[in-house]
Amino acid sequence: MSVDRAQEAEAIDNGADGGDGATTQAAAAAVRTYAVAPGVRLNVRSGPGTGYNLVRILPEGVRVPIYCQTPGTTVAGAYGTTNIWDLIDNGEYVSDAYVHTGSDGYIAARCG
Repeated sequence: MSVDRAQEAEAIDNGADGGDGATTQAAAAAVRTYAVAPGVRLNVRSGPGTGYNLVRILPEGVRVPIYCQTPGTTVAGAYGTTNIWDLIDNGEYVSDAYVHTGSDGYIAARCG
């Protein structure tokens, strides 16, 4: 059973990790969120490529966390052409071509 990120954050904020929460808070704070390109409804896929199943579609104006990045299908998008895919949740990937990271390369650890 997976823990919803909001519930996880709530548990951290309330010190529900059994300790003082400092270690867990530091780990949670290390994950930044990044804006999806304006006016884009972004496809979320089950793997790092356009051949993977569509899991859901993100609405316009959202921000996404990037837990790790991996190479996959090359995609041309709002922020250039790239083969980098971002893991935004358990088993959920988006093309980095639509995520404003401020870089043309990797900004997070490689997945796996």
